[in-house]
Amino acid sequence: QVQLVESGGGLVQPGGSLRLSCQASGTNFSIYAMGWSRQAPGKQRELVARITSSGATTIYVDDNEGRFTISRDNAKNTVYLQMNSLKSEDTAVYYCIVDELSLWGRGTQITVSS
Repeated sequence: QVQLVESGGGLVQPGGSLRLSCQASGTNFSIYAMGWSRQAPGKQRELVARITSSGATTIYVDDNEGRFTISRDNAKNTVYLQMNSLKSEDTAVYYCIVDELSLWGRGTQITVSS
């Protein structure tokens, strides 16, 4: 079964940090670009960051660059999202995605609040 399982979400204060992990299984994910997307309450899902199959190139959307870092460990079939300087606007459900497979994880909730 091909699937993505996110972990690492939770409640954090503004200015804090979290590290999300996405464990992929069921196929060789090292050949696919992967990414993180998020959906805030009442808003459309939006891309947060993307990383190429080799990890050589990363793309960040809006002001996520400089605060967020996407990385991957192909030996572990895992993608990470390190998030620093979190803001209340970052509150959302975060999803691990593989566009080429139209594959999404179930998501992990992040709440940034004092």
